[in-house]
Amino acid sequence: MWRLGFFFHEMGFGLLSIFLPLYIVSIERVNGLFYLGIISAIALFSAIPASFFWGYVCDKTRRYKRYILLSFFASAMLLYLFTFTAAVSLLIVLYAVLSIMHVAHEAPKNVLIAELYSHQDWERSFAFYEGFTEVGWLIGLLLGFVLSTFGVGPVNMLLVCSGLNLVAFVLSLLLVKDPALIFERGLVSIEKTLNFASRGMFLASKIMDGVSNGEKLKKENMGAFGAGLVLFSLATSILFTPMPIFVSNVVQGAGLPEGVVFAIFVLNSGGAIVGYAFAGSRSSESSGKRHLGKVVVLRGFLTFLLIVTLQITTYSVGFVTGILILMGFAYAMFLVYVLSLSMELIPAGKAGLFNVLIGTGGAIGSFLGPFIAQTFGFFTVFMTTLGLFIMTYVAFKLFR
Repeated sequence: MWRLGFFFHEMGFGLLSIFLPLYIVSIERVNGLFYLGIISAIALFSAIPASFFWGYVCDKTRRYKRYILLSFFASAMLLYLFTFTAAVSLLIVLYAVLSIMHVAHEAPKNVLIAELYSHQDWERSFAFYEGFTEVGWLIGLLLGFVLSTFGVGPVNMLLVCSGLNLVAFVLSLLLVKDPALIFERGLVSIEKTLNFASRGMFLASKIMDGVSNGEKLKKENMGAFGAGLVLFSLATSILFTPMPIFVSNVVQGAGLPEGVVFAIFVLNSGGAIVGYAFAGSRSSESSGKRHLGKVVVLRGFLTFLLIVTLQITTYSVGFVTGILILMGFAYAMFLVYVLSLSMELIPAGKAGLFNVLIGTGGAIGSFLGPFIAQTFGFFTVFMTTLGLFIMTYVAFKLFR
């Protein structure tokens, strides 16, 4: 039940995720993609130090609920302030502040899941949380489709987003509780240290007995893991920041109404929900290390198929929709695996580091994606993304 507030929060941001790019392009028709990149990049760069701060302070105080409530209430108020301006310069400032306050709930939420459930259930728990809130995101997209179909204006759209975050605040105030004991991550850290020492002693005894199969004692490469997170986030952000505009162009080229854009992203979200359910059903034991590379390869292959769709005129909407559904599925699997791994690898007090790494790639990509799309076209966007997914695969191979 404690997740219910997060459900409504994701509804609000699901609606906002598609509405805001289309809104910015509508008020800045000539340089809309450029301004979209500027707004996204400034917001995400602002959120990077904030992510580390919120992660540090919630672990330092061992209080998590207060930062979740702060995030939801601030989001509701800032989205309400959005309704008083259509000036891009002021939207940039407001969206940057919104991004800083929005990430206040991310690290506390991850810690709550890690501390409320045992280590062997982390993947299943993260999968359930992400799948449940993804349903909220999907409903937000559906709501956007319905409201746009009935011609609801920008002010009322923003008021709906604000209201949903206010509902999230009230529900979290009633339902979220800080864990009584905080020790699960500490136990996992001790377990990993003991396992490493035990494996070292076992290999040493084999060598002393004159028996060696060439096996080496290796620890996870944290640098490679961090690089993989940044590269994957960078590729995803370059690809998806201008994606609503690409999908809108495809839809318009097929002579379909604008509301179909929301419908396509609803299906993308549906693919993610299936991915979370699939990851949760397979998570009786931690499997992230084994499958990370496969998920990255799938994302890269789907990006290649987007390049192919640029040459297709017939059924292009159907091809793009199918690719985005599978993109959502692959992203869900990736997120469950890396969230679980990050709780194992990142020590207490640095819970925000995961969001910092993801945010760094996202911030750079959110500017580069629209810039590349406006300057060089979507073919270059897709080729750049494909190259980054290949680099991501190499990074995660080195991590293992």
